[in-house]
Amino acid sequence: MFGLGPTELIIILVIVIVLFGVGRVSKIGGELGSAIREFRAGVSSDKEGEEETKETAS
Repeated sequence: MFGLGPTELIIILVIVIVLFGVGRVSKIGGELGSAIREFRAGVSSDKEGEEETKETAS
């Protein structure tokens, strides 16, 4: 889609580290990981609720 190769990704990572610092980048990564986990848990619980609603409606 974007055609980013390993060289471009490394350059982007270096720029991000220079701008934010190593400590802040690791904190952002941790926050992003927990947000993704919460989102997936919310989506899966929403699907389970939908299935239960369909079963009770039938």
